[in-house]
Amino acid sequence: MTITGKAWKYGDHVNTDVIIPARYLNVSDPQELARHCLEDIDPGFAGTVQPGDVIIAGENFGCGSSREHAPLAIKGAGVSCVVARSFARIFYRNAINVGLPILECPAAVDGTEGGHQLEIDLEAGQIRNLTTGQVYQAEPYPPFMMEIIKAGGLVPYIRRQIEAGDLSIR
Repeated sequence: MTITGKAWKYGDHVNTDVIIPARYLNVSDPQELARHCLEDIDPGFAGTVQPGDVIIAGENFGCGSSREHAPLAIKGAGVSCVVARSFARIFYRNAINVGLPILECPAAVDGTEGGHQLEIDLEAGQIRNLTTGQVYQAEPYPPFMMEIIKAGGLVPYIRRQIEAGDLSIR
């Protein structure tokens, strides 16, 4: 699973209230949430982000509340992956649950500027900066997590398991 897109770079402690402001929490549609994604720190983001683009961020990305709206807004905006120095624990889990790939790679954060073109091989955990030629290595996902991401999130993954007869609900 390879991703190619432009980098959007942000700093440390980008919290869920900044990713999707609380005034939009009465919305659950990812496309509607996408229209407001990051609007308080980057008003032009939602209108110019392209499918496949990548968010690059510092420490503790997704800190704050446990709302699933934040990764839904990012995914709905067309962002294909978030690469950060570190993620808030609940954001990490919510991102996987909604099928939004995220990778921790401080070296890639340091070596990437906004506007750089990136190519990410999720299965290998490899991040290639096409602008600079640098290659960075993140920890690849374990196979079961990669399957959840490929399925589009935890719910579609479980549905596939049920349909394949690999899981039953009692």
